[in-house]
Amino acid sequence: MSEDATPATGAAADPLVIRHLEYLGPMSTRDGWRPDPSYPEVAFVGRSNVGKSSLLNRLMKRKAFACVSNTPGRTREIHFFDVNRQFVLADLPGYGYARISKARKAEWRPLIEGYLTDSPKLWGVVQLLDVRHDPTDDDMVMLDFLAELGVPTIFAVTKVDKLRRAEVAPRVQALARQLGLDPDQIVPFSAQTGQGRDELASALMALLAMPHWKEAP
Repeated sequence: MSEDATPATGAAADPLVIRHLEYLGPMSTRDGWRPDPSYPEVAFVGRSNVGKSSLLNRLMKRKAFACVSNTPGRTREIHFFDVNRQFVLADLPGYGYARISKARKAEWRPLIEGYLTDSPKLWGVVQLLDVRHDPTDDDMVMLDFLAELGVPTIFAVTKVDKLRRAEVAPRVQALARQLGLDPDQIVPFSAQTGQGRDELASALMALLAMPHWKEAP
C-alpha cells in the first residue's frame, strides 16, 4: 500500500503519514548556519547509545533516514529535516559517551544548550531514555535543563524489545518514579518491532497543534 493510500476498513489511521522528507543541513556551532525559522521545530535528544537514529528511522518509516553509527558519540552536529513542509525535525548530537574527550564534550554543550535556548521556533523536545537503565547523571542534567527552560517535553523509552513483555511496564513505572512523571507520560518504543511508533507520532502531532510554549497563557 502506498503511503498516501486509504487504510483498510478497521485499520487505525497513521497519525503521521510521511509525504515529504528533506534533509536541510547541519548546524555545527552555536552561531553557525541553521534553517530559516519558517516551521515549528521539534528536537530529539538522548545519550549517545540510546538508539535515537533507529527510533527516527522507524518514526519516519525510512530505513536510512538517520544514519545508524556503530560508534556512539560520532555525530557532532545538529541535523535538520523538513517533514511534510509542516515541521522541522532537529536531530541533536548524543551526549554522555564516555570515550569522547573532555574537549569534544566542551564543544557540544554550547551547541546543544545554545540551540535549545535560542531557537525561536522550538515547539518541544522528545527526550529518549533506554528502558533497561536508570537515568544517568547526563540524562538528569538534560532533564533539569529542559525543566528550567519550560519547554514541552515528550518522553520515550527505547529498546523495549530487549526486555520480556512482562518486564516493560514495571520498568516504565520505575523510570516514571525516578523522573517524577506519570507512567502514561512515557511512550515505550521499539525500533525493531514498531511498538510505540504511532503513539509517539500522535504525541508529536498533538504537541505541534499546541500554541508555542513561550506564548501560551
